[in-house]
Amino acid sequence: MNSRAGPAVSSSDYLRKDRNKGNMSITAQEKFEIIHKKAPVFGGFTPYRICPVGAHIDHNLGVITGFAIDKGVHIAYSPSQDGTVRVASLQFEGEKEWDVKGIPFTKQNDWADYLRGVCIALSRRYELKNGIISVISGELPIGGLSSSAAVTISFLNALCKVNGITLSSSEIIDISREAENTYVGVNSGKLDQCCEVYCKKNSLLTMDLLDDSKGIIPVHANMKDFDILVFFSGLERCLASSGYNNRVAQLRSGAYKLLKASAKAVDSPDEANMRFVPYEYFAEHKELLSDDEAKRAEHFFTEMQRVGKGIEAWKRGDIEAFGAVSRESGESSINNWEAGSPELIEMHRIINSTEGVYGGRFSGAGFKGCCMAFADPSHREDILAAVKKRYLEAFPHLSEKYTACVCSTADGVGAD
Repeated sequence: MNSRAGPAVSSSDYLRKDRNKGNMSITAQEKFEIIHKKAPVFGGFTPYRICPVGAHIDHNLGVITGFAIDKGVHIAYSPSQDGTVRVASLQFEGEKEWDVKGIPFTKQNDWADYLRGVCIALSRRYELKNGIISVISGELPIGGLSSSAAVTISFLNALCKVNGITLSSSEIIDISREAENTYVGVNSGKLDQCCEVYCKKNSLLTMDLLDDSKGIIPVHANMKDFDILVFFSGLERCLASSGYNNRVAQLRSGAYKLLKASAKAVDSPDEANMRFVPYEYFAEHKELLSDDEAKRAEHFFTEMQRVGKGIEAWKRGDIEAFGAVSRESGESSINNWEAGSPELIEMHRIINSTEGVYGGRFSGAGFKGCCMAFADPSHREDILAAVKKRYLEAFPHLSEKYTACVCSTADGVGAD
């Protein structure tokens, strides 16, 4: 079910669609009925995303690639004509409540901050008359698949539905990103939102964030079959409390120094983008940067090169080469971006040394969460068994939380 604005649904229809998406013990539909003693009026779905190559460069106007996948976030909801916003989650405890015209303007440091941020960002553009009563559910463990963006987009589209607002695809992306950047305080780019909105099933999304030009490249007719495997480390993560913002700041600081030295100065590091620095200039003047700044810049420039290699491999139908570029991207995330907990670094090593895996990398920020990989379907069961065995031998205390699943590409929720 598309999260854009789905029609009114019956209890049985939504339950069936929700269950077919995954193996949840209870659905958003069911939880809504338990809490409110009646069925929701509407239901919606927004997919998670993976980024095979082009990671950690979107915030500096790089070129990204991505797929939406057939797992994501469900929302069951009804309008609230008195302006009340009430939201519950199957992943977090406690129902949160506020008035659509009385939103706290500072974050409350709980899971609903993303949704408060959505309310504020949307209200800056459109008048909100109706609130929303809702239950949100994610199909997979939190971390690495852009769950926060999927939640914000699901909630945004639901809030628009009950207020009779129609957004363009670019508005969905901008409002969802604004909620994360301005309210929650995560200095992310818009890779997640672009993938969850623009992607098409069986196609690779490419997007140049310098000018927002995008491409949809279908699977080559001669490409070998492949699985998308997602492996969850058992660790949850929060971007705002990780080293994510610090690394983005280091990249911008390096860009600021190089632009200043080249007489292309900007007013502050916050306005600097490494995309405006020629690679040759960085190579000649990297001594101007701290070690950390130089490593972040090295990741940016080499990742841009890998994006080009990955796109060409995809175009010619070479899934082995495409997977290898994704693996190289993950290695740069470890060595140059310096992301990765010991668990994720070991998982990355195990996955990429397992027979039948074409290649893969961290998914998301890369501090906790999960890894994804492209793999030969004929080796599926052996890969899943081997990775589980080796990973849990290294981290047996995570045996109750580790999980893995097989995913397919999917359509995003694009409005236009």
